[in-house]
Amino acid sequence: MLTTQKRSLKVGKFVNKQHVDTLVKNYKKERWVHNSERIGKEDSLSVWYSIEELEAFIAKSKDHGGDGVRFYFGAYSEDYAEQPLYAGRQTMVMVATKQKENEIGQGANKDIYTTTENGTEILAYNAGSLCPPFCKPKGISGDDIGITIIDKGQEGLIII
Repeated sequence: MLTTQKRSLKVGKFVNKQHVDTLVKNYKKERWVHNSERIGKEDSLSVWYSIEELEAFIAKSKDHGGDGVRFYFGAYSEDYAEQPLYAGRQTMVMVATKQKENEIGQGANKDIYTTTENGTEILAYNAGSLCPPFCKPKGISGDDIGITIIDKGQEGLIII
């Protein structure tokens, strides 16, 4: 009897608060400030989804043969009518993927498409709660992730 062992597709790892703080602070200094200046308002720093939504998306992905999720960075158009407060802000869109091997045995994560009543559609999920504009007011404490003070020269200091 021939048995095959399924290869693990795991690529990420759990990280600590210091790692998260470093990533968020770097992002704020290197990208967020410039994005915010360009769009004329504070750009989003995070996107929130409920566990229920994530589990439903993962379950649907698995139902269609998915074994991974790709997170694409994106931005809403300046005239995004569905949620005007999101207009121009960045977002994350989740796309279900399946590992496929090419002709030389290398794996590639391919986006999953499904057939719907409207034709072929990508299996994707978006429109989480952006922060900003939808954030709980933050107090400055040791528990906040990525508190950063940015010197904007003659425009003053900002705490993000």
